[in-house]
Amino acid sequence: MTLELSSLQATIDRALAQTPPGRGVWVALSGGLDSALLLSLAAEACRRHPRPLRALHVHHGLQAAADDFERHCRRCCSRLGVPLYVERAAVDVSAGRGVEGEARAARYAAFARRVGAGETLWLAQHRDDQAETFLLAALRGAGLRGLGAMPAVRDLEGCRLVRPLLDASRAALEAEAGRLALGWVEDPSNADTALDRNFLRHRVLPTLAERWPDAGGSLARSARLSGEADGLLEEFAAEDLARLGGDPGRLPIPALSRLSAPRRRLLIRHCLGRQGVPTPPAARLATLIEQLGARRDAEVRVAWEGAEARVWRGALYLLAPVVSLPAEWRAEWDGRAPFPTPSGPLTSGLFRGDGIPARLTLAPRLGGERLRLEGRGHRDLKRLCQEWALPPWERAGLLVAWHGERVVAVGRPSGWLACAEGWRPN
Repeated sequence: MTLELSSLQATIDRALAQTPPGRGVWVALSGGLDSALLLSLAAEACRRHPRPLRALHVHHGLQAAADDFERHCRRCCSRLGVPLYVERAAVDVSAGRGVEGEARAARYAAFARRVGAGETLWLAQHRDDQAETFLLAALRGAGLRGLGAMPAVRDLEGCRLVRPLLDASRAALEAEAGRLALGWVEDPSNADTALDRNFLRHRVLPTLAERWPDAGGSLARSARLSGEADGLLEEFAAEDLARLGGDPGRLPIPALSRLSAPRRRLLIRHCLGRQGVPTPPAARLATLIEQLGARRDAEVRVAWEGAEARVWRGALYLLAPVVSLPAEWRAEWDGRAPFPTPSGPLTSGLFRGDGIPARLTLAPRLGGERLRLEGRGHRDLKRLCQEWALPPWERAGLLVAWHGERVVAVGRPSGWLACAEGWRPN
């Protein structure tokens, strides 16, 4: 149902009441009608219910008018007494996701850089935007996750993104902006029907509305229901994961194979999502599932952009791409963490037990290293890896800490697996 004009301010007041007490609120301000109205309503709400309010403008630099957009945002914020922060975002149009996709990725990266943990960022998308997103997902052949379109609330690297106007139609926003005599700028690219979203906005949705007047509302409602169904499936997958041991990075293949094919696919996507790595395309996921029947001694690897899966000793491992240390890499180290390495920052320090500072050298494992363990004497690192049941790709990425000619620790960037007698992690 379209929100009544008089309810838009009440909607923003309710959204403000739902933000964490004492935390700041940001508004993503492009300078267009939607975000200008949202900022105006937010400023009014924060005047009556005091709360820090800031605006964030992302300068993409893709158009000659980009500087004009920024100037308009500055004038708007000055009139409302709201501090404005401008983030400049570099958009790589050659990266393969198209101009729209790359601009969106750059915009969200800018949000994550500026908005602090625990703070809330309001976005101005509305019901018509939701309908467009649903149609775009459907035309790509997306599943429930994609058809759920834009969630009303989501987390982004510690901050909270909220779309308080998602139930309001574009017509309602236009009428409210007119009532408030707001000024805004029109992005010239919004008229370019060569862009998919604009084609739907200007050609497809108006045609649908001629036959079905509430087409936008119906599509947005379908998006909301799809999002709810996807949430239920996530709960279902979480229960399956708990039954299979609870580790999203390692699934026992015998138990996984007893699940139906749709449940296997769902669980794998769930586990990848839990780790924050991309899910595979459908064809690559099918290839991965075929490999679950590989011999126990086989070393299977299926990779896609941003992630990979490995089968080893009866388990499916789901992980970010493994980065091995170059054989020639060496680094002098004072034992303090964090410390950068080619496979990620070393997060655990290393010190002598007597507290005397020591100069260390970090290097990759090359083979033949031995470690003197307290109460166990010297142990070959190869045998220790077997004791720890480390998969082959983890063995290849091990860090070895040397003190002179002596190995004093071995581990991964996330932590030491073993320290030599007389040494301790920190």
